[in-house]
Amino acid sequence: MIPQIETARLRLRNYQIRDLEPQAATLADPDVMRFLGGTPHSREDAWRRILASHGLWDLLGFGYWVVERKADGAYLGHVGFADFKRELAPSIEGLPEAGWIFAPQGQNQGYATEAVRAALAWADDHLRAPQVTAIISHANLPSIRVAEKCGFAAREEASYKGEPILLFRRYLPAPAMAAASS
Repeated sequence: MIPQIETARLRLRNYQIRDLEPQAATLADPDVMRFLGGTPHSREDAWRRILASHGLWDLLGFGYWVVERKADGAYLGHVGFADFKRELAPSIEGLPEAGWIFAPQGQNQGYATEAVRAALAWADDHLRAPQVTAIISHANLPSIRVAEKCGFAAREEASYKGEPILLFRRYLPAPAMAAASS
């Protein structure tokens, strides 16, 4: 069962077939993808990401949500967690890795920060992982700002696919940590 989360302006929900076209348009946008490998994705790749999200939930108990605006149901992007078993140095295998991608119509309005905070609150309550990680391109200043606003305080240099990347860590807040250990 994939939980649904609501904030003041947003709904985080499971993927549905109707999300293929807006997700495909988002992942095909060169401006959206410039910090995510630089190559726009095909419609087929977008579909595979949707399918993979359901697999993450089934196998790991966490995954990605579609982010939609509550006022009109507009697709804004996606947010969530994965363990992609990345060949990253240092390794983050076994830790939930936060990720978010927002469509142009969902950018520069505070939606990403609102969605990431809601997802992290869910993770604190349900995953109780000692830390959540995120990897972000050095040049992706908007995502770096979102990470910092959402409590990713520890930042270190890392290497992924032979390229430098920033690794962010957010440690489980103290009250949640105490509850997790009891």
